[in-house]
Amino acid sequence: MLVGIPIACPFPLGLSWGAWLGAVTGITTLGIGAAGGLTLPLGAFTGAAAAGTVVFLCATSLAGLSASRLVMVGIAVGHLLSGITSFLILRTGDGEATQQVMYWLLGSLSGANWELLRIATVPVAATLATLPFLVRRLDLLALGDTTAAALGIHPGRTRVGVFMVAAVLTGTVVAISGTIGFVGLVVPNLARMLVGGLHRRILPVALLLGALLMLLADTGARMLLSPTELPVGILTAVIGVPAFVLVVRRAGRAR
Repeated sequence: MLVGIPIACPFPLGLSWGAWLGAVTGITTLGIGAAGGLTLPLGAFTGAAAAGTVVFLCATSLAGLSASRLVMVGIAVGHLLSGITSFLILRTGDGEATQQVMYWLLGSLSGANWELLRIATVPVAATLATLPFLVRRLDLLALGDTTAAALGIHPGRTRVGVFMVAAVLTGTVVAISGTIGFVGLVVPNLARMLVGGLHRRILPVALLLGALLMLLADTGARMLLSPTELPVGILTAVIGVPAFVLVVRRAGRAR
């Protein structure tokens, strides 16, 4: 929860920053062709998994795992990983590697191919299959930890499960497309406006809206300055920033 607004974004949890660091480490230390076309994806997935583990361990205390502590630790770890990533980019002397990394950090679907899709299908399908079993728990968590516990769920354990699902999904998707910002901030809130607050409605609508947004953004990125292709993350930021500001202002008026 951020300023009273539900968020579903891997950036505040440090996951995307971990994927950045993993990909940049693979490129700057092993080289672009070390693992063929899988160098960036493997590095990104490993980095996201490692960052998620660190954030989870640091945020967990004897009292359990709270949402606010998870976000605060995730932001702190994310800034640390971002600094290390910037250092690695600056110290590398390979101009081609630096250009590839910078383009990937802004997010792009130009490198997606059937090989990567086949690799991503299993973890994405497996984690998406868990969502129907999480919707009730997510609805109860939205009521607050005390109410959720009184209604029979363990808030800390539920957050652990959701965090693990998010880590796997983030690592897999970022490994293919790079880090594309603001989708997780804007799309879930738009879905909530359209269908209400029940997660059994929000999740499928958010999946469809997210796919539609990425299709439109990718098409715009390819056509806007054709034949030059813009990174998709630039367009999602241009769309996402004003949209998120409107959501924040609307939430403030609703208080």
